[in-house]
Amino acid sequence: MAQQKPKNPDKHCSYMPKEKTSEKAFPDTPMLDQLESGPWPSFVTSIKRMAMGNNMMVDLLGQLEHSYKTRVGYWKGGTVSIFGYGGGIIPRFTELMGPDGSAMFPEAKEFHTVRVQPPAGMHYSTDLLRRLSSTWQKYGSGMIAFHGQSGDIMFIGTDTENIQGFFDEINEYGFDLGGAGPAVRTSMSCVGAARCEHSCASEQKIHRLLVNEFLDDMHRPALPYKFKFKVSGCPNDCMNSIQRADMAVIGTWRDDMKVDQKEVKAYIKDKSRKYVIDNVISRCPTNALSLHDDDTLEVDNRNCVRCMHCINVMTKALAPGDDKGVSILIGGKRTLKIGDTMGTVIVPFMKLETDEDYERLVEIGADTIDFFAENALEHERTGEMIERIGLVNFLEGIGIDVDPNMINHPRESSYVRMDDWDAEADKWTQRKAAG
Repeated sequence: MAQQKPKNPDKHCSYMPKEKTSEKAFPDTPMLDQLESGPWPSFVTSIKRMAMGNNMMVDLLGQLEHSYKTRVGYWKGGTVSIFGYGGGIIPRFTELMGPDGSAMFPEAKEFHTVRVQPPAGMHYSTDLLRRLSSTWQKYGSGMIAFHGQSGDIMFIGTDTENIQGFFDEINEYGFDLGGAGPAVRTSMSCVGAARCEHSCASEQKIHRLLVNEFLDDMHRPALPYKFKFKVSGCPNDCMNSIQRADMAVIGTWRDDMKVDQKEVKAYIKDKSRKYVIDNVISRCPTNALSLHDDDTLEVDNRNCVRCMHCINVMTKALAPGDDKGVSILIGGKRTLKIGDTMGTVIVPFMKLETDEDYERLVEIGADTIDFFAENALEHERTGEMIERIGLVNFLEGIGIDVDPNMINHPRESSYVRMDDWDAEADKWTQRKAAG
């Protein structure tokens, strides 16, 4: 069959296929082709583009098509590593074998993923991106994902023979493997103070200190299950740390929100008073905002829960306060044994100004990992362990005193004011009785 041309090729793509002695013909992929027919960009189009002159990607298309037809995945794991490391590689070996015992798609019979640590805050120069791409084209499929949920650069698709050479080359210009398996993971931090005016902490410094401290725990898996750090510089939590990190560090402030009344009035003049009421005032989850007749804005800082909505909408008029620090939450994760869990606040506010402050932050991480390693069950995340043994026992185990700010009473919800719910319930009961 003649080689097909991919649909909508990206003329600006820098990918240059590896030289091959012969090119394999594209397989028939009617089911994958359907994924290109929708209104959104398709990964199938990208793989077809990369498969021009790349036999590994051609056979990957063949295996994917076969999986779609049979509704079965055919990748199995195994053990693949580089010298001195116990993790960082996600092995994939095909289970699709022909009648003679050979792989049905031999060029993709091994399709391992290499996890590589990114720069803190994910800062790259274009020269560095091109260098990474060039190295991967030499040793792998050319497919790269920026970034996985653990923060790593995901270099997808290579065989066992080429993994060591790839690592040696990127290691020469400063890159290291990330975490995989039951280990501390690579961690993520937002772009933070480098480009964001909402930043309340030094995100990249926090990230680097945590990574440097727990590097051995990343490279040599020895925990009951994975442990993730994520660092967000403000309560917007662009890293999704509250629901995705075993230990989340989130920048915040504890004094009053800053209000520029001149900018408030300019915003109202530009957008209209009705727009501000409908899109800012009425959307405050705790009714902490009031707009006066003279177009000045009042903030009830006692009831502000730092949801960031008003600041995000009226960026020039509103800003975080000056008394900045971080909150630390433990136990967030996606669905596993007990369903989704959000991080539990164990340190409501902590200043990060001195070396001792940063040392204390790292110490909390170390105490948490040590307690997790000793007390968690196999394949159990930190949040699930806390749910099983109780928060009080966990706090005692890591040496943190119970703080009244950890408790959600008298307000039942951190995000919605409920102090008038009883009165509203009585009104409903009276209407029902009358009616």
